[in-house]
Amino acid sequence: MRNLSSPFRMMVLGAASLLAACTSVTMAPGYERPTAPIAATLPQANEDAVAALVEWRDVFPDPELRAVIETALVNNRNLRVAVLNVERARSLYRVQRSESLPTITAGGDYSRQRFGENAAAFGAGGVGVNTGGGQGPITIEQFSATAAVSAYELDLFGRVRSLNRQALETFLATEEGRNAAEISLIAEVANAYLRLGADRELLAIARDTLANQQAALELTSHLAADGLGNDVDVQRVSISIERARADAATLEAQVAQDENALRLLAGATDTALTFEVRAIDDVEIDSDFAVGASSAVLLSRPDVLAAERRLKAANANIGAARAAFFPRILLTASAGAASAELTDLFAPGTGVWRFAPSISIPIFTGGRNRAQLRSANIDRDIAIAEYEGSIQTAFRETADALATRATIDERLDAVAGLSTAAETAFDLTNMRFENGIDDYFAVLDAQRTDYAARQELIAVQLVKAMNTVQLFRALGCVSCSAMAGPD
Repeated sequence: MRNLSSPFRMMVLGAASLLAACTSVTMAPGYERPTAPIAATLPQANEDAVAALVEWRDVFPDPELRAVIETALVNNRNLRVAVLNVERARSLYRVQRSESLPTITAGGDYSRQRFGENAAAFGAGGVGVNTGGGQGPITIEQFSATAAVSAYELDLFGRVRSLNRQALETFLATEEGRNAAEISLIAEVANAYLRLGADRELLAIARDTLANQQAALELTSHLAADGLGNDVDVQRVSISIERARADAATLEAQVAQDENALRLLAGATDTALTFEVRAIDDVEIDSDFAVGASSAVLLSRPDVLAAERRLKAANANIGAARAAFFPRILLTASAGAASAELTDLFAPGTGVWRFAPSISIPIFTGGRNRAQLRSANIDRDIAIAEYEGSIQTAFRETADALATRATIDERLDAVAGLSTAAETAFDLTNMRFENGIDDYFAVLDAQRTDYAARQELIAVQLVKAMNTVQLFRALGCVSCSAMAGPD
């Protein structure tokens, strides 16, 4: 068997040597990263800080919020689809990469033929068998074992390597897409969690206001019955009560919807899953992490990296389209043994081999190759535009978040002062009413102002917290999950 396999090994080694000699040949154009069409520095960023991506656990140290995010990273179905898309792209890359190596198959055959008396002489003569004068029927048996290489392409012009590169970059783009999906999921969970807390606070304010106004209705009704008030005050209080009831009912539905949204993001199968009721200010969020001034950090965002990977894939596809203009050389070979007896199958002198190279030279394709090359160049130009657009989008998102961050503290201080003043004015007006100085209309007006100011304060607190989430999303990283290679 050693002697029989030597010719086959020599053919494989020869093909491998020829392929190794031309591995540096490729028809793909050299890749150059396009210049980022954005300013070199981020507006309103910290010039003294080092530009860096932000890890989500540092931004959201709150234990319950972190637990919900971790649950979502495990159970969210959309993220699961993104992960499966990565695995699919990995498998497709492996399929394409296999084209770089010869496919070797082995097999065995057994045949048994019987020739009748009148066909024996002709059949035996056709196969070179001594029939003994052509008398009587004969039976012929043959055993064979072979190993073969079928239609292996010598990649002299880099067509297969270009396709391999395209498949690899597509896989890596899918991986970056999964990372971007993970960042989006983390941000969505954080926003849903914060929105739930804010709506619960608003519901508590509405219920508190409703309780106060119901107590006021009892008071004004007694005063009107005693002749110390009038029915107009009673109706005014009733109007405020109905408005507060409507607000409370709306917010009850909104809180339930917020909980459903958060359960969906977390992928929770238990509808009884509950979340702790806390004021939005009690949720631990690091809103003061430094943001470096250099906009180059945006080039490391997963969505931008995914766009660049797609650009590299399109660039590699040009190499495959160019290689289509040149000849393709295919090798087909087999080696093995054949014998009339199974016991003699690997005996000396039973070896057989076949070597059948072929070459295909494109002469006339009806313009197909030129059209494919033009299409590949257009795909590359589209990928460049998409890459540049992703960078501009990243810059705009980051700049918007930084613009809000620069003024949100001042806005929050102003609204907090407004809320404090409105609460004090309501207390004083209520005291004046109880002492007979003001009518209840002044109390209702002060209460509406206080109610609106408390709502606005929660809304601005939510804006500040969600601005931190927005900034994390714009500068996020995925160190929470290591990136795997294609193997």
